[in-house]
Amino acid sequence: MYIGGDKVLKVSDEWKEYECLDAGNGEKLERWGNIILRRPEPQAMWEIKFDNKWNDIDAFYHRSNQGGGYWEFKNKLPDFWTVNYKDLTFKVTPTNFKHTGLFPEQAVNWDFMMDKIKTAVSKGRKVKILNLFAYTGAATMACSKAGADVVQVDASKGITAWAKENRDLCGLTDHNIRFIVDDCLKFALREYRRGNKYDGIVMDPPSYGRGPNKEVWKFEKNMAILLEACLKIMSDEPLFLLINAYTTGISNIVLANMLKTMMLPLYPNGTITSGEVGLPIKKNNMILPCGIYGRWESND
Repeated sequence: MYIGGDKVLKVSDEWKEYECLDAGNGEKLERWGNIILRRPEPQAMWEIKFDNKWNDIDAFYHRSNQGGGYWEFKNKLPDFWTVNYKDLTFKVTPTNFKHTGLFPEQAVNWDFMMDKIKTAVSKGRKVKILNLFAYTGAATMACSKAGADVVQVDASKGITAWAKENRDLCGLTDHNIRFIVDDCLKFALREYRRGNKYDGIVMDPPSYGRGPNKEVWKFEKNMAILLEACLKIMSDEPLFLLINAYTTGISNIVLANMLKTMMLPLYPNGTITSGEVGLPIKKNNMILPCGIYGRWESND
């Protein structure tokens, strides 16, 4: 079944310790626990009037005309703090690239994967998940908490160390999680040669990146190659394959069409869905768009 031609909006609206308070004029105002951050947001193109709460903040990321930017700290912040999503706990801290180590809009995808894994585990099935471009491992922790064995791959040693901190915060030190610092495409190809299989694959490929040995990744050039490699390491009865993307100019329908032409012929007993992920804006009940997804899920 293919429903990728329709935009299916998935909104992460079950947070208690994160809120998008307001957005507009190319910025967003967020609450992370009890800390208020103001950051650039290119998707917030609509005009708003900045009221006093935009200045009642703990930190403000200023974008530089030369690229990059810097944080202006209005109040002294801890080196890091934590936020909870349901029974998951994550480390948060402002980074040099405006990020905080966590993408809260992805919570709706964590819920999706956890539901699929829990259902399979409840039937006595052992589930193995691969998380590519895993960043600080939020999806890894969600899948592990649901009962899966997880292998996560990212090219950054520092980010992988952060993911291990999230594992500890989530109380998953006794769970089967492997942390691999590697180029994602090379790893997938090696897994095929080794004969390893996965019941679910989630990936969050960047627009552009480099592997640990300077391997160049470009979404438009490499995405189809990576998907082909991943299909060779799917189990006979997979649960899901989920692609998240933030690349400007790439439609969710592109992801759906790739899954339709490459995955559906191999696994016809499944449904393809694509669309956008977003966050509710507290002030006005609008939705802040935060990227796209395409996914295949088993109908069983």
